[in-house]
Amino acid sequence: MKFALLISPLFLVGMVSAAQAHITFENHQAAVGGTVKAVLQVGHGCEGSDTTRIRVRIPEGVLSAKPQPKAGWTLAVTPDAAGGVREIAWTGDLPDAWYDEFTFRATLASTLKVGDTLYFPVVQECKKGVARWIDTSGKAHADGPAPGLKLTAPTSTGHHH
Repeated sequence: MKFALLISPLFLVGMVSAAQAHITFENHQAAVGGTVKAVLQVGHGCEGSDTTRIRVRIPEGVLSAKPQPKAGWTLAVTPDAAGGVREIAWTGDLPDAWYDEFTFRATLASTLKVGDTLYFPVVQECKKGVARWIDTSGKAHADGPAPGLKLTAPTSTGHHH
């Protein structure tokens, strides 16, 4: 019994480390046709190197995206051909040992399909190296999985989250 108690905490620490091994959204779902507050969670740098830039690609089906400025970070938005937002970039300094969040609001097209996952590829640039979180395959053990939002049915209350 004592052996199991000693292994359990170590196992849990391993599970937490694995769960924070990539960039994810705080909330993992959003309603088709609604507005979502998308919070990207960055739990580490690139193999021990500090993060200096986060770039997120806004996918087709996102009608508008408005980034939230961060104190100490420079914000840049790249427009698409239709005047919308194609990419959001925050440039600053996030030590590898620290955690931070990067937030934007987006409106999702009502033509998106309920049950699909909408992926937002992210490139994390560091003082030494780059981490590409761009795999949109949805595979459980993907190398560099892009953060995604599972699309749910529209809300009937008229309020979108």
